[in-house]
Amino acid sequence: MTPTLIACSHGTRSHEGRQAISTLLDQVRTLVPGVRIEEAFVDVQEPAIDEVVDRAVAEGPAVVVPVLLSTGYHTRVDIARAVAAHPGRAIAAPALGPHDLLALVLESRLADADLQGGDAIVLAAAGSSDPSAAIDVQAMADRLSQCVFAPITVGFAAGAHPRIDAAVESARAAGAERVIAASYVLAPGYFADVIGRAGADAVTAPLAPDVRIAALIVERFRAAAGQLHGAAALAK
Repeated sequence: MTPTLIACSHGTRSHEGRQAISTLLDQVRTLVPGVRIEEAFVDVQEPAIDEVVDRAVAEGPAVVVPVLLSTGYHTRVDIARAVAAHPGRAIAAPALGPHDLLALVLESRLADADLQGGDAIVLAAAGSSDPSAAIDVQAMADRLSQCVFAPITVGFAAGAHPRIDAAVESARAAGAERVIAASYVLAPGYFADVIGRAGADAVTAPLAPDVRIAALIVERFRAAAGQLHGAAALAK
């Protein structure tokens, strides 16, 4: 039986942010037309991840794909707890990043900002108190450096240092003619607003919707579904 794909995002009060994630999931549905897809959230919006998992596993296996860019509290605690309540019936895929497809989306957003010689890039992430998130963001910066010819540093809106505004000032002090904040967030909302106020000369658009991110969600789903199927076969 094909598992249900539970796409679990953070949640936002932003209408534009909600629309971006909804459009992204419509792109996922186009890529896997035979898969049931449910939406869940870890904060702000409903339904909550645990109740969606509970409901889905009553009808069959389920795979939770975090529509989140980095490992952190929400993957390690909220999502992990929701699937742990249903061993053998539910599994969680890894967060979306770091991944080469995300680097390609970032490259496209930077092209839209007319990246030029003399520019410096601050990869501007939401941030987390979980050190794993900062490690993931730095790994993403390393992947992006293979796509663009500009110095890249990282900055965080919350939870980790340096903050985005400090990273922008450091890049400027190092001699950048222009500093571009590459928004490493999926959708408009609180963190995108923080990035926009951080003092960069240009700010790229959030990453979603983009069919490459939809393809990444499908990739995460299929890999985790294979693991769930393998575990079920061994249990027989």
